[in-house]
Amino acid sequence: MRTRAGLTTAVLGRRRLLVMAAALALAPAMASAPALGADQTIRIGVQKYGTLIVLQVRGELEKRLAPLGVTVKWTEFPGGPQLLEALAAGSIDFGTTGEAPPVFAQAGGADLIYTGVEPPAPQGEAILVPKDSPIQNVADLKGKRIALNKGSNVHYLLVQALAKAGLTPADVKPVYLAPADGRAAFESGNVDAWVIWDPFLAAAQKATGGRILSNGEGLVENRQYYLAYRPFATSHADLLRIIQEEIAKTDAWAAQHQPEVVALLAKHTGLDSGAVELAISRLAYGTGPITPATIAYQQNIADTFFKLGLIPQQIRVADAVPNS
Repeated sequence: MRTRAGLTTAVLGRRRLLVMAAALALAPAMASAPALGADQTIRIGVQKYGTLIVLQVRGELEKRLAPLGVTVKWTEFPGGPQLLEALAAGSIDFGTTGEAPPVFAQAGGADLIYTGVEPPAPQGEAILVPKDSPIQNVADLKGKRIALNKGSNVHYLLVQALAKAGLTPADVKPVYLAPADGRAAFESGNVDAWVIWDPFLAAAQKATGGRILSNGEGLVENRQYYLAYRPFATSHADLLRIIQEEIAKTDAWAAQHQPEVVALLAKHTGLDSGAVELAISRLAYGTGPITPATIAYQQNIADTFFKLGLIPQQIRVADAVPNS
């Protein structure tokens, strides 16, 4: 559910036509799947925002699975790294994160697979500074304290923004905090900048007047990836197919019901509707398959992190992509 702001209705319409075709390519056909037993539960990890939240609140997946005797357990995580820690431990079966968390998780030995990807949303994450900060550009961050969620999508944004300004991560003082703690540190002045994603970014902009120093445009794609615990995906390809189909349907519905999505997410997250509307303006819709281009993009992130010593070993992203 991500893309650049200001998508036209025509563009959204074209993406909607692509959604269903993409979903069909994401998992094996039901006919070849093993028989389902009764009282199975799919454990899905969510974050505070996004397509999976819309799917959760609307209850469409539960309706689809009820005749099969399958239930859904939803667990919210503060960020992608925490979600993938649970997936690596086998505590959840499926979830979605930004670009960097799967790289860190795979480097840590997580048995995960990529199952789908959303369009780029480079405006949906940014380096934020207080409205009255003397910091005027990324180069001014040298020696400054910067809050971020370690291993999250914004970690790669920070690395890329610093590199463009002729700096390295060693030139700044990272303060690793989950979003709620990052917001508190930002508002109290305990950090000089905060690298954060929507809807937390939009909420902070609205509440504090925080100024965007740099977003992801020209630096990162900021995609969302759908990921599954490999043993679950292997044993229940039928359930994985159903999940992906319902995600695609949710995307198609959301593309045509923006006011409803804003109201739904505002109620669920407790965020001001104006903040949610701002965040939504930086989103789009349309889950697609993992392609050689997306694998190459993820591999570049992995190689960059390895060279910087941020992950312990070099990885081959394609090992986490079925049939690649």
